[in-house]
Amino acid sequence: MIEIISKIDDRAVVVGNSTPTTIQVFKLVEVATELYNNPQTYFDQLSCVTGIDNGADTKTMEVIYHLYSIPYNLSLALKVILDRNDPRVPTLSSVWRTANWLERETYDMFGIVFENHPDPRRILMPADWDGFPLRKDYKEQEKYREVQVKY
Repeated sequence: MIEIISKIDDRAVVVGNSTPTTIQVFKLVEVATELYNNPQTYFDQLSCVTGIDNGADTKTMEVIYHLYSIPYNLSLALKVILDRNDPRVPTLSSVWRTANWLERETYDMFGIVFENHPDPRRILMPADWDGFPLRKDYKEQEKYREVQVKY
């Protein structure tokens, strides 16, 4: 698998000790498109998009895309490391339609912006909610629309 990815992204590296096999990539859209279109891999399903906040000390966040190939019964994860102060990554909604909702969930919880996303509205939290609840520095609101939130 890394051979196919390395032809597209020569900086891609396998993340050690990970299940499923995880590959850190730098050319996300190009790699994802190849994995979808290549008849040797045909990753036809984007199962999950996971955000990770590594905290203020590391100054990084991550997005991990969990892929599955139904015909080949293969699982693979693609990992992208982002600057925590401006977490941005291109959308994969042009490759897998399920990215639309999965990326919206990740945005909603972590504040990671998916550039060129076709519908970047919040999906889990109200549109006027302050902050991103799964960030390590998130401060809970005491009130939302005059209703006490904090227990």
